[in-house]
Amino acid sequence: MLKDQVAIVTGASRGIGKEIAKKLANEGAKLTLVGSSQDILQSAKDLNSEGFPNVIAVQADVANEEDMNRVVQSTLEKFGGIDILVNNAGIGFFKLTEEVTLEDWKKMFEVNVQGVFLGAKVVLPHMKERKSGTIITISSDVGRYTIPNGAAYTASKYAVQGFSGALAQEVREYGIRVGTVNPGMVDTYFANSTQGLPEKEEWLKVEDIANAVIYMASAPKHMLIDEIVLHPLVQNYPIA
Repeated sequence: MLKDQVAIVTGASRGIGKEIAKKLANEGAKLTLVGSSQDILQSAKDLNSEGFPNVIAVQADVANEEDMNRVVQSTLEKFGGIDILVNNAGIGFFKLTEEVTLEDWKKMFEVNVQGVFLGAKVVLPHMKERKSGTIITISSDVGRYTIPNGAAYTASKYAVQGFSGALAQEVREYGIRVGTVNPGMVDTYFANSTQGLPEKEEWLKVEDIANAVIYMASAPKHMLIDEIVLHPLVQNYPIA
């Protein structure tokens, strides 16, 4: 169902974002990969070499409006449209509140919240004109409950949930769907960790999150999947 649809994926240099891009390419989508470092160029080359020619990369800061406008312009020039936005870029750190600096706080909200806002803002005029589109944000299970040593991160994910829910109501009359994928513990590079550690063997895998994105994006046009929450079986978590 995603063949020849055009998708923008942020934070696609590695981990969850790179796997989402690969799954979308396998479904026949055309892709613009977005990342803040030059690693994003290699991600596109990797997919090109695997037989997916309709993949480009744009190095950009998701918290910078000019950069994100450039992402949209590059996508429209190359592919002629935008069907899907996956807001995947995000950062996280876990400290006692008194140890969180103001710069820590600002950076968290710039990437996790401002980046999601700008991603949606720059694609919406095009999606509204076409009366179609899907915006999916990779949020977190802590967008629904709180954890100690994670006040800044939790606050940013609550903001993402609130923004996404309100946006979904604003744009549904235009045929645009907005939803979030909220994972628990995932074996990835998040929070300066290392992917593939033995202690993460039973955690969710990046493929699990990518599959959830494909499921959400592939839903029939009359169906809105507001939210997918998924956890590894070994994770204990409070019920919201």
